[in-house]
Amino acid sequence: MMLEKCADGSWKVPGFIDLQVNGFAGADYNSANTTLESIAKSLRIMFSTGVTQMLATVITGAPADMLGALRNLTRAQRELPEGRAIAGFHVEGPHISSEDGPRGAHPVRWVRKPDLEEYRRWQDVTEGQVKLVTLAPEWPEAPAYTEALVRDGVTVSIGHTGATREQIGAAVDAGARLSTHLGNGAHKTLPRHPNYLWEQLAADRLNASFIVDGLHLSETFLRVALRAKTVARSVLVTDAVAPAMCAPGDYMLGEVQVELKPDQRVVLRGGDRLAGSSLRMDHAIANVIRMTGVSLEDAVTMATENPGRLCGIQSNGTTRFRFEGGQIQVFETILDGAVVYRA
Repeated sequence: MMLEKCADGSWKVPGFIDLQVNGFAGADYNSANTTLESIAKSLRIMFSTGVTQMLATVITGAPADMLGALRNLTRAQRELPEGRAIAGFHVEGPHISSEDGPRGAHPVRWVRKPDLEEYRRWQDVTEGQVKLVTLAPEWPEAPAYTEALVRDGVTVSIGHTGATREQIGAAVDAGARLSTHLGNGAHKTLPRHPNYLWEQLAADRLNASFIVDGLHLSETFLRVALRAKTVARSVLVTDAVAPAMCAPGDYMLGEVQVELKPDQRVVLRGGDRLAGSSLRMDHAIANVIRMTGVSLEDAVTMATENPGRLCGIQSNGTTRFRFEGGQIQVFETILDGAVVYRA
């Protein structure tokens, strides 16, 4: 990873890459009715956080709603000047655990088994741009499904799961390469051992993504997880939803009603279960340095080189920032040679 120190004391790095963005700056990527203008605005604001490429993420929903959201996002990718920041799509679900805890904020009524025909419909409407799929490996169909997606060049990730050691092992043998937001989307109480967190942490063929907002993961768990995975196999994601960089209040995540609290937690409306995040990538990088003591170079690697390698995303941007007082202060973002943000 190229971390270049500039004469003015600032840093120049490849643009940040975020593999999990469900929405941003008021735009809900999970709704087919979200306007292109709203998506364009969200991307322009995202540029101010140093992100130059991301995977727009669609979660569990009705088949027609998921297709509609993917079709709308593909239109944004193709028609908007800012759309070149959408490097592809992450489909998170619907083939996940139906149990409370592992299911997270995904609507239980739309959880369903892996279906290759459904996957092919996603690829049809996105012109082959689905690059990452998260599923739970406990479904009997999961190994064959995983093998088929991997043959297509799609990265398969384990997530929202209550799988056994054997089921996780079968997923890895079938080609799964990532754990989605490891440490979240889990039961509140787990057996000491075995459990699916330890099993994924111990699987050397699995990379892991982490939501480092100080809310989703404790400092202790994050430190241990990074030691197990190492920086080389760790990825920072935001899992941002529509209220990211907005005022506290009520928002939507597809058909799910969510609320941004004053402390920046995004929860299911009327409850306390986390439902995505309001995290921004520049803050995630600063947070992982503060919480774990990794170097600036290692933190940036987890937000640039590692996600790009996992999903075959070639960096097409540059981010310049100052690192002062433990904070990342982005002052210039360049995409395809053009300045898209300048402080």
